Amino acid sequence: QTLIVCVFATIFSLAGGMILGTLAGAVGGWVDSLVMRIVDILYGLPSILLVVLLSVAVNSVLDRVQARGGISPQWVQTVRLITLLVAIGGVSWLTMARVIRGQVMSLKNQLFVEAARAMGVSTRGIFLRHLLPNLVGPIVVYATLTVPQAILQESFLSFLGIGVAPPMPSWGNLA
Repeated sequence: QTLIVCVFATIFSLAGGMILGTLAGAVGGWVDSLVMRIVDILYGLPSILLVVLLSVAVNSVLDRVQARGGISPQWVQTVRLITLLVAIGGVSWLTMARVIRGQVMSLKNQLFVEAARAMGVSTRGIFLRHLLPNLVGPIVVYATLTVPQAILQESFLSFLGIGVAPPMPSWGNLA
């Protein structure tokens, strides 16, 4: 279960970071300022605390609903797993957004992008043919760094009893 949570949390983190970083870098102006101020605010908060708070809140709601007999134990486990991967992925996209924003801002001023723009290539074409292939390297590097971070966070939360529940295997439960 640890690897499932970590892979999906990494995918969630990559998607959020890529979308917001590309948007901030490509559009610029007030959109860039808004996205980067959100990133700055979230960087100022301890990420593991946000994950713990979200997990505890969802777990208490699930316990109340389960006590009333409104949900089966399998659904409780599934919702806890989804909450965990969304929480871990939701606090891990910040660095990805900054890296992608910087790369997009750097690449959009390169000569090959200006040449494509002068030749009349659409913005979508420039993104797909010129920017996206140049972003693959940083994306792969960041993904390989996010997976161990997610493994540590999930294991820590499971060790505390907040993450994956004991019937399901987890590195934190095994510790």
